[in-house]
Amino acid sequence: MLATCCRPRTFAACLSSDVESTPFARHLLRAYLSGLSTGDRYFDTAELLLGELFANAVQHSDAPDDRHIEIRISLVNDLLRIEVHDAGTGRPALRPAKSDDERGRGLFLVNELAERWGCCPRAGGIGKYVWALVAPTT
Repeated sequence: MLATCCRPRTFAACLSSDVESTPFARHLLRAYLSGLSTGDRYFDTAELLLGELFANAVQHSDAPDDRHIEIRISLVNDLLRIEVHDAGTGRPALRPAKSDDERGRGLFLVNELAERWGCCPRAGGIGKYVWALVAPTT
């Protein structure tokens, strides 16, 4: 019997580390999902989570301004995996937002909407990546 291994089809792109790149990151995600037969089942949640993770990387990274942010997107089994890589040293931390806070709810949304999420050091020891798994809607 011949065993076959199916690797997930992964998309990766490096984008400028500024807020103007966030809509482009979401555009790339939509293009990736449009190429999948079940991509429409991930659109809304995936766009929101990628937008939040990318914006957090731009806002909170202590990396030099010339460093890029990398996004990686892949479908693994039935879950969409989104990764946002940056060269910063900080790690995301879930914290409660006060009722009058204008910011600080992005990671809360990621925590509530993702199947799972986490943060890992990047290979080579420079920076980290934050990942989220998105389940399809029915």
